[in-house]
Amino acid sequence: MSSDIYAKPDLSKKVRYSRKQDGAEWEQREVDIYESTDEIRDSYDHFQSQEGGPQTLNPPSVLKGSFRCATLGLRVLCLLMLAGIIILSICYALNKSENNKLHFKHNKLNHSYNELQTEHQETKRLNSQLQEEVKKLKEKIEGKWCPEEWTRFGSKFYFKYTESKTWSESQNHCKTRGADLVMIKSKEEQEFVSKFGGESWIGLEATWTSEGYEWLSGGSKWKWVDGSALTERFWAPGHENPRSGYRGVCCDGDGRWTQSYYSNSKTFICER
Repeated sequence: MSSDIYAKPDLSKKVRYSRKQDGAEWEQREVDIYESTDEIRDSYDHFQSQEGGPQTLNPPSVLKGSFRCATLGLRVLCLLMLAGIIILSICYALNKSENNKLHFKHNKLNHSYNELQTEHQETKRLNSQLQEEVKKLKEKIEGKWCPEEWTRFGSKFYFKYTESKTWSESQNHCKTRGADLVMIKSKEEQEFVSKFGGESWIGLEATWTSEGYEWLSGGSKWKWVDGSALTERFWAPGHENPRSGYRGVCCDGDGRWTQSYYSNSKTFICER
C-alpha cells in the first residue's frame, strides 16, 4: 500500500467517495472525465506535423460569396437612394416653379376680375343714366312734360300766340320759350297746323342767293329757320316764288301758304 501512495497520479480519472448510510465504511469510485493536458498537446503536435507547420484557417468560399453579394447590394441600395434624392429634388423644384406660375396666374385673374367689376359698375351706372334719359324722353313724348296750354302732335309741341308781332319779333319770342316758329315738313303736320285758323307767321323765309337760275326770281330761295331746305310745299297760287324780305304765312281760307313782308304784324305759331 505504501507503493501506491508514491505512484504517479492518473489525471484522467476523478475520484469520488460516497458513504454508506448504514455504516462507517467508505466506497471508492473512479470516473473518466477528460484526457490529460499532455495527451491534448501530443495530439495537436501530431496534427501540425502532418499539415506542414502552423497555418491560418481561411473562411469557406460560401462565406466569401455571401460577403460579395452583401457589398454589391449595399452599393446598389446607395445608388438607388442617391437617384431617389435627385428625383425628389427635381420634383420639388418643378413643383415650386409650377406653384409660382399658378400664383402669378391667380393674381392676374384677380386683377382682371377687379377690372371687370369696375367696368360692370360703370356700365351699370351708364345703363341707369340711359334709362333715366329714356324715361324723361318718353314722358316728354307722352305729354307729361308738355308746357301748359301747348298742344302735342307726334313728338313735338305747338302753341299759337294771338298777339301780333313782326316776323323777327315772333321768332325771338319763340326762342325765349325754347322753341322756333313752326316748320311744316309733312302733309300730316300741315293739316294739324292749319286747324289753328287765321294767318300766322311760320318759320319760312326767303333768303337772297346768287346761285344758278334763282337770280331770275329776285335772287332768293325759301328755307326754314333751322337752315334746312324746303321739301314739302303747300303754296296758294301766286305765292310760291320767293321775294327778298318776305316770310311764310299759314294759312289762307283753303289751308294754303301765303307770304307777307317781314315787317308786317301777325299772330305766330311756335314749335318745340
